[in-house]
Amino acid sequence: MKISLRTISTSLSLPVVVAFALRVGYLWMLKHHAPVPFFDIPYGYETGHIARSIAVGKGFSSPLTGLDSGPTAWLTPIFPYLLAGVFKLFGIFTYTSFLTIVTIDCLFSALACIPVFFIGKRLAGMVAGLTAAWIWALFPIAIIMPLTWVWDTCLTSAMVGLVLWATLALQESHRPRAWIGYGLLWAFTLMVNPAILSLLPFILLWLAWRLRGETRLWLKLPAVAALTIVIGCVPWTVRNYIAFHKLIPLRSNFGLELWLGNNAQVTDTLTRWLHPDGNLPERQKFAQLGEIQYMQRKQHDAFQFMRSHPRQEARLVWNRFADNWTGTYEPIPDIWRTLGWEGQVTIATNCLLAILSLTGVLVLFRQKRAEAWLFAIFPVVYPLIYYVTHTSARYREPIDPVLCVLAAFALTSAVSAVMRQFATRRNAARGSETLNGSTAPSGAAL
Repeated sequence: MKISLRTISTSLSLPVVVAFALRVGYLWMLKHHAPVPFFDIPYGYETGHIARSIAVGKGFSSPLTGLDSGPTAWLTPIFPYLLAGVFKLFGIFTYTSFLTIVTIDCLFSALACIPVFFIGKRLAGMVAGLTAAWIWALFPIAIIMPLTWVWDTCLTSAMVGLVLWATLALQESHRPRAWIGYGLLWAFTLMVNPAILSLLPFILLWLAWRLRGETRLWLKLPAVAALTIVIGCVPWTVRNYIAFHKLIPLRSNFGLELWLGNNAQVTDTLTRWLHPDGNLPERQKFAQLGEIQYMQRKQHDAFQFMRSHPRQEARLVWNRFADNWTGTYEPIPDIWRTLGWEGQVTIATNCLLAILSLTGVLVLFRQKRAEAWLFAIFPVVYPLIYYVTHTSARYREPIDPVLCVLAAFALTSAVSAVMRQFATRRNAARGSETLNGSTAPSGAAL
């Protein structure tokens, strides 16, 4: 059976395979050229330590190095349990375990091409879908992220893509069963990474708005989805209440993250050296107060700093905004020559993606598409919490698949506009030639 070049070039499987190959290829390059062991830092702090506690039979606990602090709600459970399973099979913090988990992350990242393709296809057709999938497959940050940090980031990116794909499909469904399935998808995603919770109310409002012409259904069906999400998250919330005798719906670490980016020692976006995993005095405070009281204390201190230093806080928010969208809080012309080619590529592609995705949103609004509001939610709402706390490429990565769709939509819309303009001019030229040809004989007779 012969497979044509056209079939291959229009196949979704090709960007998925290329995406996985590029990510694994980057892993191979690091494996052979980076200092050994290059996996010490990428294991992360809390995820690795919680997974270790699970693997040795101590349960979901002890997120800090060298501190047996008991139960934790620092993270939600899906990824730490996945990593714990890898530890069980291949050893705790071993090189083999590292290669295994980052290969799994590479797979999650590559599979995100699938929802990206179908979102783009639904938005603007096959070409837009394939363009979006290829942008995600080749996007430098997406390639290096699985190897930068062992975290839930790559799985979250794939799940956010699935959520958006399901949202677009759900607007046409009046079946309660479909909305229950949608709620379960959201519940699972929140157990992977609760950060996307900020998107949920706006997305449900958009879905209700899309059903506004349906009597009673516009409120009933989103309520069914919301109730399913709550029920799906209840077991974890109950576990947290039993462990801490306090209502912690998803996770507990907001106070620390806020304080790391808002204290008297912050000069750029955050104070990494004050994290209790690597700072002995802070780790001692954590051990003395316990996780919940420690987080409450840090939240109080952070809010006090923010209230008493409004001008500095405004500068920090701007730094985080710039860092989120460009990859640096410093003026790019000032640092461009000091960057290696990797840094230059990262900043250039970050800026290009930001510009193209913004253009995509504006084109959607200009075309008066109903999806415009839905897509605008992701770049507008999701990063807000990081402007207040602190930023990282790892934090923005979950919405990058959506940004790739918007970038593809902007590019394909521009190409379509140019082609239409060219076709209009060509048709006008042909019409002029036809007109001249039909009048030539009468002119000659004169």
